[in-house]
Amino acid sequence: MTGFPWHAFANNLALTAVTALAVVLVTFAVAVVKGLHRVVDIAWGLGFAAVAMVTCAASAGHGDDARRLLVTSATVIWGVRLAAHIAWRGRGHGEDPRYDRMLSKAPGSRNAYALRMIYLLQGALIWLISLPVQAAQYTHGPLLPTAVVGGVLWAAGLVFESVGDYQLARFKADPAQHGRIMDRGLWAWTRHPNYFGDFLVWWGLFALACGTWQAAAVSVLSPLVMSYLLTRGSGQRLLEEHMKDRPGYTAYAARTSGFFPLPPRRRPVSDAPRP
Repeated sequence: MTGFPWHAFANNLALTAVTALAVVLVTFAVAVVKGLHRVVDIAWGLGFAAVAMVTCAASAGHGDDARRLLVTSATVIWGVRLAAHIAWRGRGHGEDPRYDRMLSKAPGSRNAYALRMIYLLQGALIWLISLPVQAAQYTHGPLLPTAVVGGVLWAAGLVFESVGDYQLARFKADPAQHGRIMDRGLWAWTRHPNYFGDFLVWWGLFALACGTWQAAAVSVLSPLVMSYLLTRGSGQRLLEEHMKDRPGYTAYAARTSGFFPLPPRRRPVSDAPRP
């Protein structure tokens, strides 16, 4: 088996860094024109899709074609679906309260602060977290059983977050549910079906990259960083901070698992939110 093509992969890392930077800079320009920095959330999924497609083109002749096409397709499907959902969800709305709070503390120009603290950081994270997508496409050899595990995890994650997003959208569209906490369907088993779905997707993409120990070693930081962001970074922690004062949320948090899906508790043992 041919060894891992480190030189070609290093060139790819530089190329995808430029790609991620281009995506966030174009998004920043759009945001400044529109006066809405919430559009950066749409660029999150699109950035990964762009990195996957650029890597697929650059890795031709270096990696296994089946794995290249599989990983690229999986990443693009996930990224485009997420971007489309966020764009649809945010239509007609003003600035995201998270960005309003952050930018209200900007020392000087709000746009310059947003560029430094939101866009460039997001570009760096897209590049870092996409390492499995990049490394997998430079891996030689046939697909191993780990690829089957990865495909199952990816598919389960995509279905989980898609169903969770759909259930929440229907709930919010019902005027009778205005002001109430969504606690049905997948949301009765975990307070964050969308984040748990992303968790599965990225561990699945990591498993797809594990065709060689070199690719696995290069990639393992990605799902770890994504898991941290989803649970302790900008995902679960910030959303729950925003939701904690909503009527009924404390009781919902007490009976519902914070992240991993579990049967809802019949009798909350505490009124405090649990992880």
